[in-house]
Amino acid sequence: MKKTPKKSFHTGTVKKTITVKASKDKVWRKISNIAGLPTWVVDVKKTVYLSKKKRDVGAVRLITFEDGNKIEEHIVAWKNKEYFTYIATEGLPLRAYIATISIKTKSNKRVELTWQSYLNSKKMTEKQFLELLVFMGAFYDSSLENLKTILEK
Repeated sequence: MKKTPKKSFHTGTVKKTITVKASKDKVWRKISNIAGLPTWVVDVKKTVYLSKKKRDVGAVRLITFEDGNKIEEHIVAWKNKEYFTYIATEGLPLRAYIATISIKTKSNKRVELTWQSYLNSKKMTEKQFLELLVFMGAFYDSSLENLKTILEK
């Protein structure tokens, strides 16, 4: 009899960093427009606000991906021109997803941008979770590359 892989909860992190040749203001303007994702995040079809608030703690967005999947995200921390943190409340095979996008000035025309997240899965096999982490890492990488290309134009 074939043993079915044990399903359990898993915890992991994903962290990707990229250096962009652009001013901190320009980079912040782009990333802090939290409904502007279709211009740089991979496979995002549209993003709409679910809150009257457009920035800062309490802003809520609904992201629709090309495959029809929808993810609701809430901004839970915000420091102007430095970082913001959001949590996903719907749409992922996770019990917890919290991510922070932060920027640091490297020199007057170079900014280091970091996108990092903590994930805690719903019940799945370890293999499924590791595949999810690899997918998220690739998703962050390609989205950050898109952002870099746009900002360095």
